[in-house]
Amino acid sequence: MALIVNILGALTVFVCAVLLLRGYARTRTRLLLWSGACFVGLTIANVMLLLDLHVLTERNLYVPRLGVAAAAMLLLLYGLIFESD
Repeated sequence: MALIVNILGALTVFVCAVLLLRGYARTRTRLLLWSGACFVGLTIANVMLLLDLHVLTERNLYVPRLGVAAAAMLLLLYGLIFESD
């Protein structure tokens, strides 16, 4: 059951990233670009979570996973600070 929830979470974040980047391609609003980049990073973090919990059980990806998520949040923070009108 946990595997299904983790897969659905990763797919949801991926769909959000695709929709945000598609919106950026259509309107060229830079905040959509930074938001899409953040969600791409969160997708990578969620895939790393799947690998950590369900595939690579003998290896711990906790610190790299948090690093990727923190970098994704920093991208969004940068976009919110410097691209807001």
